[in-house]
Amino acid sequence: MSGAEAWGFTDDRGAELGAARVPRRVIAYVRAGAALCDLGVTPVAVYGSGHDGEVLDPAKEGGLRSAAVTYLGPGRVLDEGRLRELRPDVIVDVTYDGKSPYALDEAVSERLGVPLVALSVGNELGLPDILERFGALAVSLGASSAAQTPAVASPGDLRAAEDALREAAARSGLGVLALSGAGPDQVHLARPLAWPELARLTELGVRLVDPGPGPGANWLTADWGRAAELRPGLVLFDSRAHATPPDGDLSGVRSTPWNPETPPSPAAYARFFRDLAEALAPTG
Repeated sequence: MSGAEAWGFTDDRGAELGAARVPRRVIAYVRAGAALCDLGVTPVAVYGSGHDGEVLDPAKEGGLRSAAVTYLGPGRVLDEGRLRELRPDVIVDVTYDGKSPYALDEAVSERLGVPLVALSVGNELGLPDILERFGALAVSLGASSAAQTPAVASPGDLRAAEDALREAAARSGLGVLALSGAGPDQVHLARPLAWPELARLTELGVRLVDPGPGPGANWLTADWGRAAELRPGLVLFDSRAHATPPDGDLSGVRSTPWNPETPPSPAAYARFFRDLAEALAPTG
C-alpha cells in the first residue's frame, strides 16, 4: 500500500475518518498499540489509562517494549506539546460504550488536527469480531493481511490454541472465577458475559463462575470472603499493576494471571488461551 494513497476508515462509533495519505505515524492507547504491534503496525508512541502510572505496566506491554515504542504516561494528562512534537498522523483508542474514546479526550485529537479511531472492546461485539476489526484497521494502515510476529499470531494458530483450551476444559471441569483485587478488603468479581474474552471462554467450554446478583454491570464488588464462598477451582486474577493478587481466603486456590486489557490480536489471545489450557491441566 503506497503512502500516497488516500486513506479512509469507519470506526466503531460510526465515525467516518479520512486522510490524504495512509497514516504512518500512529499514536495509540497502550492496549490498541500492543495489538497493532502484533499485527504489523508499530506505533511511534502509546499512552495509558487512568489506571496507569508514569511507567508502562508490564502486564500491558506485549511487544511494545521490545519494539522500543515510547510510553507517554496516562492519556488524560498527556503533554499536548509533546504529542505535537511526535507528529502523529492518526490516534487509535478503544471504546467500551460505542460513543467515546476510553483513554484520551477526543478534543486533544481535534486540537492536533489528527483523526482519532476508536474500536470497540465492549460486549456489544464478540471476541472474533473485535479481532477482525483490529485486523482490518492494521491492514488499512499498511500491514500485510498475513502479517505475523515471531510469536503465535496467525488465525490458524489462534484456532489451534482454542482447540487446546476446549480439550483442556472438557477434561478439567474446574469452576473458574475471574476477578480483580482492589486491596486487602475488596475484590471485583467479573460477570462472565460482560467481557468478550470471558464469554468466548464459555463458548470454548470453560466453566466460568458467575458472582451472582448485585450492583455493577461488569463487576460485582465484594470482599474476599465472598470470592471464597463461590468455591472456584481456579482463579483468573487481574495481573495489571494496579490490581491486588489473591491472598488470604483464596490463598489455597489454584490461580493464573488474566489481563482484562489483553491486546486484541490473534497472537495475544492465542497465548492467553494456551496459558489457561495449561492452568486447567490436572496437577500432581
